[in-house]
Amino acid sequence: MISQFNFPTIIRFGAGVVKELPAYLEKNGLKKPLIVTDPNVAQLGFLKSIVADLRAKGFADEVFYDIHKNPVKSDVYKGADVYDNTACDCIVGIGGGAALDVARAVLLRINHREDLFKYDDLIGGDVFVTNDVPHFITIPTTSGTGSEVGRSAIIADDETHQKKILFSPKLLAKVVFADPELTYDLPPFITAATGMDALTHNMEAFLAKNYHPMCDGIALEGIRLISISLEKAVVKPDPESRANMLLASMMGAIAFQKGLGVVHSLAHPLSSLLDTHHGLANAVNIPYGMKFNIAGFEDKFARMAQVLNLKEHTGEAVVEYLFDLNTRVGIPHKLSEIGVKSEHLDTLADLAFADFAHPNNPKPVSRADFRKLYEEAL
Repeated sequence: MISQFNFPTIIRFGAGVVKELPAYLEKNGLKKPLIVTDPNVAQLGFLKSIVADLRAKGFADEVFYDIHKNPVKSDVYKGADVYDNTACDCIVGIGGGAALDVARAVLLRINHREDLFKYDDLIGGDVFVTNDVPHFITIPTTSGTGSEVGRSAIIADDETHQKKILFSPKLLAKVVFADPELTYDLPPFITAATGMDALTHNMEAFLAKNYHPMCDGIALEGIRLISISLEKAVVKPDPESRANMLLASMMGAIAFQKGLGVVHSLAHPLSSLLDTHHGLANAVNIPYGMKFNIAGFEDKFARMAQVLNLKEHTGEAVVEYLFDLNTRVGIPHKLSEIGVKSEHLDTLADLAFADFAHPNNPKPVSRADFRKLYEEAL
């Protein structure tokens, strides 16, 4: 069944809903979309079917997929050049977090032509996002970042690898076509890594120090849906588990407007320095980051344990659950298993301490804390 709900973006949700894209473009007078995706999705059958359907109905389109696994500023500039040079009139982001981040950053750049990082939210750059942006549509293909319902993009500097946040309510999609069928062919490892990314978003949002009780409620429901669906989606997927994971992913992205925390600050440097998949970086680090946060926040961990249906409502039980879940979905327990070496730790600790996520962690995290956490996880 196809459903519609708004939060605040219009979300069209259900199996086969992506087929509504041509009619939506026609209704809104749009004729030439720039489709922004990644190199892997660009080769998949469903993307080719979407493009073929658009062309059969008389739409011209351009497909841009020359992006990195962890997006950098030059990716955005190249995408904006394609938009300009081919006279596109809207942007359709199709993919996971990387593709949707680039699509959203290209959206910003079309009518904001100063240096991209002038608009970095961490330095107050959102106040410069004053011009209109093109019509924007998002179509997720993974159940991880939830970027389809977001209003920000994370883009790294090509040289320093430091991640920047481009943020504005103007960057919300006009409509999301959330079609679980597009996630059916994801391989087990990607399903696991992106699913653990969604779990990290929900857990860190629930713990984040900012006050936002509505986000807390959404995060808890996201945690519950993942707890009953992720393993099945990885090991023996069915329509229900795939749909639940796609919903939980969007819930995490909505909830983390409240903030993230230590786990993301541990994960971001792995992606920028070592090109580690973001979901995998979160998955390996989440048990260690959650353990760090227990003391002083036992009540919140008890609530998460309750939602996870654990026998003991303790932080230690939550950490044990996370290690066990990683085992069940094929995620390693140690950073050394994903290419991290001891000589990386000092640089990683520096980058983690400089990261934007941990100031919203429920307790302060020092550079020494990051170094110790990396050592423990190594």
